[in-house]
Amino acid sequence: MHYRGLTWDHPRGYSALMAASGTLDESTDGLSITWDKHSLEGFEAHPIGDLCERYDLVVFDHPHVGEAVAAGCLQPLESLLAASEIAALERNTIGPCLSSYQFDGLHWGLPLDAATQVMAYRADLHEGPPPVTWDDVSELSERKPVALSLAGPHAALTFQSVVASLTRPEDYADPEQFVPQHAGLAALDLLARIASRSPPSVRDANPIGILAHMATHRDVVLCPLIYGYVNYAVASGPAHPITFANAPRAMPDGRPGSTLGGTGIGISERCSVTPQLLTHLGWLMSAETQTGFIPAHDGQPSRRSAWLDDSVNSRWANFYRNTAETLERAHVRPRHNHAIAFQTSAAALIREELRNKREHRAILAGLHTMFEKSRHV
Repeated sequence: MHYRGLTWDHPRGYSALMAASGTLDESTDGLSITWDKHSLEGFEAHPIGDLCERYDLVVFDHPHVGEAVAAGCLQPLESLLAASEIAALERNTIGPCLSSYQFDGLHWGLPLDAATQVMAYRADLHEGPPPVTWDDVSELSERKPVALSLAGPHAALTFQSVVASLTRPEDYADPEQFVPQHAGLAALDLLARIASRSPPSVRDANPIGILAHMATHRDVVLCPLIYGYVNYAVASGPAHPITFANAPRAMPDGRPGSTLGGTGIGISERCSVTPQLLTHLGWLMSAETQTGFIPAHDGQPSRRSAWLDDSVNSRWANFYRNTAETLERAHVRPRHNHAIAFQTSAAALIREELRNKREHRAILAGLHTMFEKSRHV
């Protein structure tokens, strides 16, 4: 049986999947998989229903899950796996990387890749340990170039991460509220201060662009919130290694505020699932593959044991161990049907109004209005 899959165009997104599919022989394994790629921007915003009409397997981000359920384009894991298998995944997956794909009481994606916003800095340009609190970051930005990741959807994601550092999970008890009022205002005040000093060289860059720039230039010392990419943790050619640390906190003993990223594998409704396919997907989730094969092929595993494994961390400059706490406590984004459209609009509003220095209460009021409308379309 031959399957078509779609993933995103970065070695972290495709190298392990393509290498795994290269080990398959349809004549002996009973299946083969061809993986296509699309851009990071397509991955972040393209309608998942359209992708599922064309592909059997779709690598997607958890904010798409409400849209996927509304479109009826994915098969729930509960229809394919035993309850004990899903429970084992829940126990072994780091942070909310599996639960983020749970919607309407069912799971809609296998946690392929784990990522969240963490701190990134050039250790050779920064003396001493990295900042711990947001006050430390703000103070550092007065002395050295500190960048913010605000391009595309990342203005909204960075904002939500700062809010997460200022709140507790129970502060989100009201589903009609995007963020708590007091924390939203404080986050906008903080972002405005740092954004006013952020280097223009990376103002319009996505996370990959910022990290690539940091690795090859000296005009950005630190980015306090950016999606971690393990391949930048070690030197490559002329590029300097980037050191990754837990996201900033409001207080030294507080929660590192971060907004969950990563990817899951969705199985589309058009896919005729065979036992051989389930065996292959199960192998991708296994401890052996997550600790060995995936890190060896540029991937970021979703299994907790891989993030704490000594050999994995030795190869990748402790990227995993140094940021595991942030991932364990990451904030899960809104996932309702129109969450992606809201995320896009919210990011544009935050980005533009911070540049225009609009009054922060007006920005927050606009965000809450947009969020309410998106939930009731």
